[in-house]
Amino acid sequence: MEFYFPTELPEQLAFIASAVTALVGLLILVSPGTALRLGGFQVGQITPEGYGATRSTGGLYLGLPLCALLFAQEFYYLAVGVTLGFSALGRLLSLFLDRGLVARNVALLALQLLLAAGPLGYSLGYF
Repeated sequence: MEFYFPTELPEQLAFIASAVTALVGLLILVSPGTALRLGGFQVGQITPEGYGATRSTGGLYLGLPLCALLFAQEFYYLAVGVTLGFSALGRLLSLFLDRGLVARNVALLALQLLLAAGPLGYSLGYF
């Protein structure tokens, strides 16, 4: 079996965004304490159930992009883009509803939008 890397720029953008998302998911899965600290949590107050929920979210962020990387189909890239888009929507709501207008949230929102743009743009034909 040969490793597939796309030759066209639009698919490369979707591929790279999926790879970065998978790496973030791997970080969350194997090191939930670090991921929670980066997210602004105080780790001493997290219960084992909280770590389980965090690891399970990391599994989602790892598994879905891996499918896109392995199968290289537009539908999988669309799923990754929609997932990241709704994550960005949740963060955007948090900016206004939770008084979360802080630099970290704005930077993470920008990252989520950037990562969502690659797969969505490719799968919907904008690139």
